[in-house]
Amino acid sequence: APRPLGVGRRRGSRGLRPEPGCGDEEENPSPSLGKDRADTVIIGGGCIGVSLAYHLSKAGMKDVVLLEKSELTAGSTWHAAGLTTYFHPGINLKKIHSYSIKLYEKLEEETGQVVGFHQPGSIRIASTPTRVDEFKYQMTRAGWHPTEQYLITPEKVQELFPLLNMDTVLAGLYNPGDGHIDPYSLTMALAAGARKYGAQLNYPVQVTNLNCRSDGTWEVETPLGVIQAKRVVNTAGFWAREVGKMIGLQHPLIPVHHQYIVTSSIPEVKALKRELPVIRDLEGSYYLRQERDGLLFGPYERQEKMKLQDSWVTNGVPPGFGKELFESDLDRIMEHIETAMEMVPVLKQADIINTIAGPITYSPDILPMVGPHQGVRNYWVAIGFGYGIIHAGGIGKYLSDWILEEEPPFDLIELDPNRYGKWTTTEYTAAKARESYGFNNIVGYPKEERFAGRPTERVSELYDLLKSKCSMGFHAGWEQPHWFYKPGDETGYKPSFRRTNWFDPVGREYKQVMEKVGVIDLSPFGKFKVKGTDSVKLLDHLFANVVPKVGSTNISHMLTPRGKVYAELTVSQLYPGEFMLVTGSGSELHDLRWIEEEVVRGGYKVDIENMTDEMGVLGVAGPYARHVLQKLTAEDLSDSSFKFLQSRHLKLSDISVTAIRISYTGELGWELYHRKEDSVALYSAIMEAGQKEQIDNFGTYALNALRLEKGFRAWGAEMNCDTNPLEAGLEYFIKLNKPADFIGKQVLKQIKEKGLKRRLAYLMLETDNIDPEGNESVWHNGKVIGNTTSGCFSYCAQQSLAFAYVPTELSKVGQNLEVELLGKNYSATIIKEPLVLTEPTRTCLQRKGRIF
Repeated sequence: APRPLGVGRRRGSRGLRPEPGCGDEEENPSPSLGKDRADTVIIGGGCIGVSLAYHLSKAGMKDVVLLEKSELTAGSTWHAAGLTTYFHPGINLKKIHSYSIKLYEKLEEETGQVVGFHQPGSIRIASTPTRVDEFKYQMTRAGWHPTEQYLITPEKVQELFPLLNMDTVLAGLYNPGDGHIDPYSLTMALAAGARKYGAQLNYPVQVTNLNCRSDGTWEVETPLGVIQAKRVVNTAGFWAREVGKMIGLQHPLIPVHHQYIVTSSIPEVKALKRELPVIRDLEGSYYLRQERDGLLFGPYERQEKMKLQDSWVTNGVPPGFGKELFESDLDRIMEHIETAMEMVPVLKQADIINTIAGPITYSPDILPMVGPHQGVRNYWVAIGFGYGIIHAGGIGKYLSDWILEEEPPFDLIELDPNRYGKWTTTEYTAAKARESYGFNNIVGYPKEERFAGRPTERVSELYDLLKSKCSMGFHAGWEQPHWFYKPGDETGYKPSFRRTNWFDPVGREYKQVMEKVGVIDLSPFGKFKVKGTDSVKLLDHLFANVVPKVGSTNISHMLTPRGKVYAELTVSQLYPGEFMLVTGSGSELHDLRWIEEEVVRGGYKVDIENMTDEMGVLGVAGPYARHVLQKLTAEDLSDSSFKFLQSRHLKLSDISVTAIRISYTGELGWELYHRKEDSVALYSAIMEAGQKEQIDNFGTYALNALRLEKGFRAWGAEMNCDTNPLEAGLEYFIKLNKPADFIGKQVLKQIKEKGLKRRLAYLMLETDNIDPEGNESVWHNGKVIGNTTSGCFSYCAQQSLAFAYVPTELSKVGQNLEVELLGKNYSATIIKEPLVLTEPTRTCLQRKGRIF
């Protein structure tokens, strides 16, 4: 009897291309530059780079040059398994997947090149009740997207894939349009299209150096000469680090060894009347698909077993490496093979005819880095693709649109290359890539935390003091308390699709801020100082709000030319012409890049300093916040002296702080900006001063509940590059009548004239042991009509609360809707916002003698 999956093992070429003579033969390359000037130079000829060349040239860009050091598809593309799927647990990446598949369906007709595209569908297998919950969680996020996705019964799973052992199958998540494509043929078809529309694909031509000129253009050096380019795009796959190093950047990337095997012909497969759908056995952590009359099987090993090619990070990629493979190691994947043989018993008699072990580039969080890079002008990246084939089409289009339109076509901040910074060390990258690979098929819970590589060097000074007292969350390299422990609490990170161990403690912290006084570490905020001759002029152009007076603060939004909300910041004028800008931790370099680009574009005379790592921030909020802080300073903190949205330099317990009377809780509060090294002393002084008022800590989960009850919007949820500020209900902050012509102003006037098609609504839900998170489907009369943006339990109303985008005609107070949570529709009613009035509003009404 043959050894299970063992007889006839051999290592060799991929063996997965279409038969010869299908019209996809590669042109014989002739190394030349062809021209010495280009609009865009793309470095790297894998599927991502070639897709970008195709999309830019098709959109009309005349001078697109791609440089590939060896041949097209060398690197990771040629040996990829080629899976294509509509599914993605994220929201906007579904758009990338969808575009790719639609493009691949028509590419052969457009270019005359066979692409070997199969669309038998795919099924994710649920073998545990928790996995069924995850599928329901994903289904509610699919309802407001156009792609087909179904939760199917075990019977339907078996009908679609009759070779499965159904003993453990509880459900399937089915995407009918999924499948696989031949990566080599796909790349050649995109290359044919790129040439057809005028792009030049030059290889073998190695980029040896990059020089950024004073005007922001680039000199791209090669052995054949120099090309001057308006911009360069790094699409160099696992060579991307080398390209980055040429200009002093350390891109956080590392190659992992991914293995898959191809079997010989299997009689039961050959006898089938139609191609099997792709199977993803999530508990077994592998994918399996039909390959001709056999099967192709690829596992993701646990993090302690998987292998990194870390020598490439320290020593660089071997110069000659192109279409080579690593030595395979079946022992490393044997447990997955055995699991697969239980799930698909015909595998037991199959022989291996091919084993592929090749490098795939991983970023720390498994998501690619796509877009312009902060700190370097006209340098773009599309790197770190663990799933390059399904991303290639959509990312080529997305990046092409961004380059041509000068703003992203939709929000994809999760792919922003600027989500990483100097804190992203090689050690961190390796630890996270190992974790991400090992967790490839782990259950994706809401509020997910992953702990490898933590903490980074980017910890607040309070970290050591607080780490044992709370559950920490990871925010752009920082550790920040989510919620705090008390005796009797069930401690630790216990993720769930329902209410879990943090539910009651968060309610306790909520009550602490509403009734007494709480302290929160806000050090992860992004913090910039802007000063100089043109600072007022710059900010007046960047922001839709007016520029605050000296000693004042406001909430201001940067809009894109199309009137979308690019960012929300707190702006304070500390001294004449000197400002402090504050943004959320996740958008620090995202916002800074936009500001810096505008400074260059407009020739503004300003200095910008990123103070994020030098400054600590403490928030103090609650009805007794003034009592506590007043004990530490001689400054008058009374309401008449230190008004809401004022900023002032003062000393608290002899520690210099910039105090802003503002709080995202909506309660009486201050944010206290100070030197990082003073954080412990300041925190200790405040906690000591607040003993009588029973002061205590609170975390970001309670902060979220407090801001939702006050009707405060959050950037990245209620507003982003997919939304305009009018539909988001931000009219108060948008000064269309101010003299300055701020970015997006004219378009926003047109949007207002035409009227809005949708609005942000404020919903109260009748739920059970579950709360909305955001991105759930909103239903009316049996149809999905919108989506939530964020939500939580309201400890005031003792019901769930959510923001949601709905059609304007369904946005009135009193409108009844439904919100889908874990496969069940819950009754929801639009209520007047806010649920709880902010402290400044309550104080104002009290003065007027009005009851609230």
